[in-house]
Amino acid sequence: MGWFKKKTEKEKLQEQYKKLLNESYKLSHTDRKQSDLKAAEADEILRKIEALD
Repeated sequence: MGWFKKKTEKEKLQEQYKKLLNESYKLSHTDRKQSDLKAAEADEILRKIEALD
């Protein structure tokens, strides 16, 4: 049973990636510069995920 299974590094990065994309989307309606920065952070996380594969 995996109730208390620790998350792998990849799972943690995927969660962080989704969170950053969501923040970027929300910011895109009000602050384009901040949105672009969040998108760039998300892209960096995506590269780390791909490096793990």
